[in-house]
Amino acid sequence: FIIAFSYYIIFIYGGATMNYRNFNADGTPISLLGYGFMRMPTDQDGKIDYQKAKELVDTAYKNGVNYFDTAYMYHGGESELFLAKALADYPRESYHIANKMPLWMAKTSDDVDRIFEEQLKKCNTEYFDFYLVHAVNKDIFKKLKELGAYEKLIARKESGQIKRLGFSFHDSTEVLREVLDSYKWDFVQLQLNYFDWSYQDAKGQYEAVTSRGLQVIVMEPVRGGSLVSLTPDADRMLLTARPERTVPSWAMRFAAHLDGVLCVLSGMSNEDALMDNLASLSDSELFTDGDKAVALKAAEMLLAAKTVPCTACGYCYVCPRSIAIPKLFKMYNEYSVDGDKDWFMKRYDKLIPEEKPFNCIKCGVCSKRCPQQIDIPARLAEIDRITKELRNR
Repeated sequence: FIIAFSYYIIFIYGGATMNYRNFNADGTPISLLGYGFMRMPTDQDGKIDYQKAKELVDTAYKNGVNYFDTAYMYHGGESELFLAKALADYPRESYHIANKMPLWMAKTSDDVDRIFEEQLKKCNTEYFDFYLVHAVNKDIFKKLKELGAYEKLIARKESGQIKRLGFSFHDSTEVLREVLDSYKWDFVQLQLNYFDWSYQDAKGQYEAVTSRGLQVIVMEPVRGGSLVSLTPDADRMLLTARPERTVPSWAMRFAAHLDGVLCVLSGMSNEDALMDNLASLSDSELFTDGDKAVALKAAEMLLAAKTVPCTACGYCYVCPRSIAIPKLFKMYNEYSVDGDKDWFMKRYDKLIPEEKPFNCIKCGVCSKRCPQQIDIPARLAEIDRITKELRNR
């Protein structure tokens, strides 16, 4: 509370200024902190709480954030509509909208045009400043070629409806290089944080992009919240090294300090997270080599806790059995870190039967959609085994 209140005072009285980085091709200044509209505050019905979310967006905008990211599927299709209303009070030229093409929803080439036109209408805009092919992996890349989607999006760029064309990526470094070398891109969005730097070769992917002269938009800098708090020992190490910083600040700063990073996205669903991120990415000293060594050590400690590398993106909600996959992984990860079996089982018992892991039929649909390439059926079986063991103790 004290840290959050201090950040509030700093920004209200103008004690900090947002850092900006210029987009290489045209020199446009982009705020180092970008607002991701994937995890906005919601009401009791699971819908975006427009009042709370609008207040957060207003605070971000007034403190220099000018990059706002949405997607067709976020919040069940509500994210794009919210963005249009949230930014309606401000001059269109004062902010940048990033949106994405969900090729898995396109069956024909005409669907690419249909979806794009729908997105323009929902966002109440005539153009997108940044537009991405969403969640590219080997299968989506194949579909990109089969549908001629790249050519269609380039035509949109030539007409002015897309200012800059890129893609977000979830696959191996080898596949990334193939995508980079097959077409001409303006930028790439990568999952980049100090845990994945080695764990999922974020370092290799970052270097693959930047070595080709492209800039990186960072997604999942705090890994869907898993880097907000690590293990007790890892948290203690970070807070001892930099008492003036919060634990999530380490993750934001790590991503932001890298050369070639244009913007770091964060899905800020509350004021504390927003103020912390504003302070972190307005700092004149983002990160040192010593900080980097400490952060990578913390990543090793977290990995040793045997957590599931889930970012709670929700892509696995194709489960035909309605298993609560991200919720289960979150509960399991917290148990792996703190060892509180009573709290773990208390929350597990509150799940309805359909949400529990024993319902898994191992169809593998969820794993195919998982950007983190998690063997979800195997991890669900592990959680099922642990819950039964805890029940019998």
